[in-house]
Amino acid sequence: MKPKLLFTVLIVMILSASYFSCTDQSGQKQTAEPVNDFTFYSEQFADFRILRYEVPGFEQLSLQQKQLAYYLYEATLAGRDIFYDQSYQYNLVVRRTLEAIISSDNSDLTSDEGVKLMVYAKRVWFSSGIHHVYSNNKLMPEFTQEWFAKQVNACDSAKLPLANGQSVTDFIAFVSPIIFDPKVAPKRVNLDNKSDLIQSSAVNFYENVTEKEVEAFYKSMNNKTDTTPPSYGLNSKLLKLADGKMEEKIWRQGGMYGPAIEKITYWLSKAAAVAENPHQQNLINLLIAFYKTGDLKKFDEYSIEWVKDTSVVDFVNGFIEVYHDPLGYKGSWEAYVSIKDMEATKRIKAIGDQAQWFEDHSPLMPEHKKKNVVGVSAKVINVAVECGALAPLTAIGINLPNAEWIREDVGSKSVTIGNITHAYSEDGKTSGVLEEFYYSDTVKNRLKEFGSITDNLHTDMHEVIGHASGQMNVGVGSFNETLKNYANTLEEARADLVALYYMIDPKLVEIGVMPTADAGKSEYDRYIANGMMIQLTRLPEDENQLEESHMRNRQMIASWCYENGKQENVIEKVLDNGKTYFVVRDYTKLRTLFGNLLREVQRIKSEGDYKAGSALVETYGVKVDPALHKEVLERFKKLNIAPYKGFIQPRLVPVMDGEKITDVKVEYPDDFTKQMLEYGVDNSLLPDVN
Repeated sequence: MKPKLLFTVLIVMILSASYFSCTDQSGQKQTAEPVNDFTFYSEQFADFRILRYEVPGFEQLSLQQKQLAYYLYEATLAGRDIFYDQSYQYNLVVRRTLEAIISSDNSDLTSDEGVKLMVYAKRVWFSSGIHHVYSNNKLMPEFTQEWFAKQVNACDSAKLPLANGQSVTDFIAFVSPIIFDPKVAPKRVNLDNKSDLIQSSAVNFYENVTEKEVEAFYKSMNNKTDTTPPSYGLNSKLLKLADGKMEEKIWRQGGMYGPAIEKITYWLSKAAAVAENPHQQNLINLLIAFYKTGDLKKFDEYSIEWVKDTSVVDFVNGFIEVYHDPLGYKGSWEAYVSIKDMEATKRIKAIGDQAQWFEDHSPLMPEHKKKNVVGVSAKVINVAVECGALAPLTAIGINLPNAEWIREDVGSKSVTIGNITHAYSEDGKTSGVLEEFYYSDTVKNRLKEFGSITDNLHTDMHEVIGHASGQMNVGVGSFNETLKNYANTLEEARADLVALYYMIDPKLVEIGVMPTADAGKSEYDRYIANGMMIQLTRLPEDENQLEESHMRNRQMIASWCYENGKQENVIEKVLDNGKTYFVVRDYTKLRTLFGNLLREVQRIKSEGDYKAGSALVETYGVKVDPALHKEVLERFKKLNIAPYKGFIQPRLVPVMDGEKITDVKVEYPDDFTKQMLEYGVDNSLLPDVN
């Protein structure tokens, strides 16, 4: 997904599909079904909804596998502070201040102001910082600055994140504008190329440098004769010193983020000792070596071995996504622990086994097709815990790694997260979105019958086939360098379009993953309605421009197809009783449009055509119709649904006999605030400012 990193995480948020009832008609055993009356919903505040998820299959693990999962679980939580700090240099200061107030016996949390502080704190926890998890805009509190100062003064000063020698009065003066001033760090990630993308973004990846300086620094590292280049910049902060020299602060043990990384490697070492097999033990040790040295070549070695690993208990732990870097170099820290779902994996494996067929039959230009698609492994997993950039808001599909040379020489591993998609589906059964935003009973009934199947298949195809397809032209640089701030959007569009192109292909019926080709029409209905309308529920009313890469991608595809299919009425804009609907009238012609756009997006990537990529995204993926946006928000508001869903994490608890673990139990907390406060105590490993 991201060109300059070795892992790729697709954040395909279930939007419309997660809001309506879906029944599986595939006949396959659904291993994620609850065995009891599990409660998925916990609470809702602002525009966030908190859910819970089960971990099917954990009790069937051997003791050694449970021990492995537990140690990896602890290594996952140990890095939590890193992502907060990466997102903004004072996020930990704000979070710890809020937690000090909430934990203080002297705080006034029952008043109107106190209730507002709790909502703000939950928004900060949900977003891992003071910027909205999706819009990237600064979260503005509704309590007053004066009330806040009073609460800080009432706290035990030892619990506040004071700098050395700093008084509480001076601390309040320092932290108040960070929280209350809308002009201070207004946007976490800025993708508007009218301004310097580095200096206008609040992320803590750069210091005293400009966009041009960053580009020049990493361009100087690019050796075109190196066929196995590391992902330069993935694990470092770049800053300019007083003498004008550029320096990277490497994220490693003994370096930046050292205290957290040291704890991560401590738990990884324990995990290596109980690995399922020698191969998994080796790859864990390679990851430890990377964390200790910061050597990106070592991370390449680990990534290659990770792709080959087929263990039941699996994990990701490292600097992965580059969405939060406007130039796509820096990897945000994230981690999860997972268990392979053996039965559900049969579906996704059937797709992976046909990777070459899909490549050969794609509408790409012949020179952009891979002649030998290698190493596409695929599985369905159930996560046991997530952290960093994957929590509380998470992904439903993952494709790793993303270094082009590793993908071409070794292959990739794709997963669908079954228990997360199941939790979304269970929570969304009675939302009313289906009835509100889809026009005909035919479409609604088809979505009810097949929506779950096609939504999961779209994710599978996106990950297994989409990201694995296509090839770069010889001599063209990595596409985050050539396509810059449009790279993420275009890569997500490319993978989505591969999935969409094949969604009504009889091949899916032939390999046993789709009941009928017509069932795929439900995904066309869902995608167009979502891209043109429903996803706008995530955009505040005062904003009429999309910034997040996935939202841009979806609107770009839907809008391009709508405009280019107007003459033949492929997609019709219907106005009925004051409501707008986008209705697919010709599914075959829409598939052709998907194929045409896929061919062009692949050409843009393969050739590094920045001008064409920029025009495509800016024309179709950025601007929002204010009137339509207002209408969508008004219709959605009546449903009383928060547009963003995140999760309370399960807790793995070891059963001890002295120093020996004799079992590991899964507990399911139901209090979001309590879990966040516990994490703040147990996993607070970094200094306040790094």
